Amino acid sequence: MPKHTLAHELQVEPGSAPGLDRRDPGARIGAAGKAEGLDRLAGLVGRLGVLHNRLYAEATRSVLLVLQGLDASGKDGTIRHVLSGVNPQGCRVVSFREPAGAELAHDYLWRVHAACPARGEIGIFNRSHYEEVVAVRVRGLAPEHVWKRRYRHICEFERMLVDEGTALVKAFLHVSCDEQRDRLRERLEDPEKRWKFQASDLADRDRWPAFMDAYEDALRETSTEWAPWYVVPADHNWVRNLAVAELLVETLDRLDPKLPKPRAVITPGEIV
Repeated sequence: MPKHTLAHELQVEPGSAPGLDRRDPGARIGAAGKAEGLDRLAGLVGRLGVLHNRLYAEATRSVLLVLQGLDASGKDGTIRHVLSGVNPQGCRVVSFREPAGAELAHDYLWRVHAACPARGEIGIFNRSHYEEVVAVRVRGLAPEHVWKRRYRHICEFERMLVDEGTALVKAFLHVSCDEQRDRLRERLEDPEKRWKFQASDLADRDRWPAFMDAYEDALRETSTEWAPWYVVPADHNWVRNLAVAELLVETLDRLDPKLPKPRAVITPGEIV
């Protein structure tokens, strides 16, 4: 990947530590300012719609966007703003909650594999299988020897997806502790957002250092050549959205999906 791309700037090099404590969640990247950034985002959203149309028509490959981040990092907002121009028929969002019922009777990746995008689709995971090495670890839901071996499982699972035609875009939305506090307060103050707030949000906020340590390890252990991680500054919504849109468009440009040949050669004048 060329050195000058935004993706290269955000990527966690395989085998390297992401250095989350050294990455600025408030960085303004991708444009000189917000107005320019929003203009650029609009162009990328349009381009994403065109590329997705070709991917859907080609129907041989797929893209999976994995969004991870702490509470209030902006996963919902990213989906709403970046994917606004794609065809809903070929786009599916999945949000993984605590496993229950039949999910508990299978291995932890069973429900994840079933939710992966079909050929021609863009799939979006709003939280994902990475909860199994982050939340499970921090909340003490499994012993260390269990969640540690999952790094290898996940890398091998994603390698299989890539080999079978799914390109992965894994974005960690890196929000600061102060910005998270402000957004949680905003949820409580806004009647339209209050439903999002849960008491567990405060419990997890108290575990901030443990979550950051868990993400530091997870990103280091699972950023691979076939499915690298990208650390996206998330304190400014426009920066976050612009970066994720750029990553998706770069990925689809690289795939270069092709429209199928027309099934019949008919000129417009023949239609009466």
